[in-house]
Amino acid sequence: MPPELRRLAADKPTSDLVAALDEDGAVVIEGLLDPRTLARLNSEVDATVAVADPGMGHLNPAVAGFFGTRTRHVAGLASKSRTFATDVLCHPTLLGICDAVLLPGCAEYVLNLGHIIDRGPGAEQQFVHRDELVWVHVPRPAPTLQVASMIALSEFTAENGATLLVPGSHRWPWDRQPKADEFTQAVMPAGSAVVYLGSVLHAAGTNRTQTEWRRGLHLSYLVGWLRTEENNVLATPPRIARELPERAQRLLGYGVHDAIASMGGYCGMVGLRDPIELLREGQL
Repeated sequence: MPPELRRLAADKPTSDLVAALDEDGAVVIEGLLDPRTLARLNSEVDATVAVADPGMGHLNPAVAGFFGTRTRHVAGLASKSRTFATDVLCHPTLLGICDAVLLPGCAEYVLNLGHIIDRGPGAEQQFVHRDELVWVHVPRPAPTLQVASMIALSEFTAENGATLLVPGSHRWPWDRQPKADEFTQAVMPAGSAVVYLGSVLHAAGTNRTQTEWRRGLHLSYLVGWLRTEENNVLATPPRIARELPERAQRLLGYGVHDAIASMGGYCGMVGLRDPIELLREGQL
């Protein structure tokens, strides 16, 4: 039988969620987004998703090939959805997990990606991958670099391509390939999420339906001393960022990575100052 992912409610203690992540590399968090937050988020992105190009022909060929030709993709979400920036990016359950998992390896973590991924009928399974291989130049072994999630904005089913994962693969040698019976699928209702470590093998599943688009939100956090996949400061420029809560500003990369207390550096300065102060003073 395929392995099962643990399913825990969003109000469970953070220690329970982290324990599941540590053991299995992934956990389904049930009811992460309440119905009102889910409805607001979907309404704020509906128009942008509707006009996105499923062929992805405007992208770098390697990036387009990764998503395939049947995916509507919306990037830079913090500049398009206030609900994402304030209620999802800063969700206390997700930040509690990141505090426990990422802060041992950094002074502060940041948003890596916040993207809508809307996979249409006929979208084929992605190749199985580990997100952390984006940072291939980091020597191994290394601390956990990334905590990722796929939040279901519509129902995730086996038929419409719910995310495939390989529990326990975060503990494998990185050249080990999974067998068919080692995969499980994150079937879940809208509002729930699968949270997984960046070292876990996973892939988007095949959408075998005729008419159903499977809308998800990929949200991932990264240790603050690495380059993020999306340039979030450009994607959410100061005119938008200055209206957001300071916690969101820091997650978007406007804050410094202050490792002085650990005998490290003060990275990300502007004029030798923390950009958050400059936003507050209207100088950015």
